[in-house]
Amino acid sequence: MRIVVGVCGGIAAYKVVGVIRTLVLRGHDVHVIPTDSALKFIGAPTFEAISRNPIATDLFDGVAEVKHVSLGQSADVILVAPATANTIAKIANGLSDDLLTNSILASTAPLVVAPAMHTEMWQNPATQHNVATLVDRGAHIVWPESGQLTGSDVGVGRLAEPESIIAGVVAAAGSRDLAGTRVIITAGGTREPIDPVRFIGNRSSGKQGVALAEAARDRGADVVLIGANLEVAPPVGVDFVPVSTVAELRDGVVSRSPDADIVVMAAAVSDYRPVTVATTKMKKDAEGDSFSIELTANPDILAELGQRQHPRPVLVGFAAETEADAGELIARGAGKAERKNADLIAVNRVDEGRGFGAADNEVTIVDRYGEVHARAAGSKREVADAILAAARGVRA
Repeated sequence: MRIVVGVCGGIAAYKVVGVIRTLVLRGHDVHVIPTDSALKFIGAPTFEAISRNPIATDLFDGVAEVKHVSLGQSADVILVAPATANTIAKIANGLSDDLLTNSILASTAPLVVAPAMHTEMWQNPATQHNVATLVDRGAHIVWPESGQLTGSDVGVGRLAEPESIIAGVVAAAGSRDLAGTRVIITAGGTREPIDPVRFIGNRSSGKQGVALAEAARDRGADVVLIGANLEVAPPVGVDFVPVSTVAELRDGVVSRSPDADIVVMAAAVSDYRPVTVATTKMKKDAEGDSFSIELTANPDILAELGQRQHPRPVLVGFAAETEADAGELIARGAGKAERKNADLIAVNRVDEGRGFGAADNEVTIVDRYGEVHARAAGSKREVADAILAAARGVRA
């Protein structure tokens, strides 16, 4: 794939060197167009060495080759990263006063924009209007993250990590196969209170659910993320609904599911909750060396959705298992799909270094008949794309 990478003048340009290197190592033909400001942060020799192609910087370079047009015409996808507020404004308003903006205007290739700037600049109504204009025109936005910025300030505007940018490029080069689709994703781990300071919970961080929300958003879906006690920030560009208990999660899903096309239940849900919740902190002196908590079953949200009459959304559940045998994992996933009347179950092994809280995941996606629809291992974003592709296949 021929990829044109426009690099703008921001401190986050150093991250884009890693993006370019990864794209080249994966076999893509990468051509870098840095702006004059970008070259104040990263030198031309670095871009040429990493991309393995000479860079073009000036509008009047290669006039005989009509380079200001040919670069854009030959691209399979154009990535702009980091995209500054200035360059976003120029693209949105059709300005073309440098080689990068000329190349974008001369191209019909998918455009991927990864903004990076200080929070106040990102949240400025002018920037938000310009980004919305790009979205309306079909541009793919790799949304900025919240975190430490250049100085001591913290907020939204941090350039997305290289993996997310690369995933955005790959998705854009393919198709927005979930455009017009309404997707509900649950994430995180529920907490059932025992008293005002204690709860029954689990180890889920919400990372897989957030990755699913990002992937669905990038593939064009309208996404609702219902998050229970997330340890990571919800992605920009989705409708985020914070919850804590199973009852709150159920209300969020059930009230929105009639309008959904796909529901992915990635949250780790507590099977039981205390019958009685103490209104004040329980004291060891009062309870003694041991005490018992009476539990009652929580509602089974996936099964409740599965019992609805058609048409209903495609239902994808998760089964976290410690079983090591692959055949047994498939059998357990198929059994859960049958019991819950779910379309697919993503079975994942959870143990030390895998599953809850880890950066990577490994799943086998099965239906009630034990048919394996997909296997995926790697980053949680890669796993997310495999799950969504399988769900889309069921819906089709």
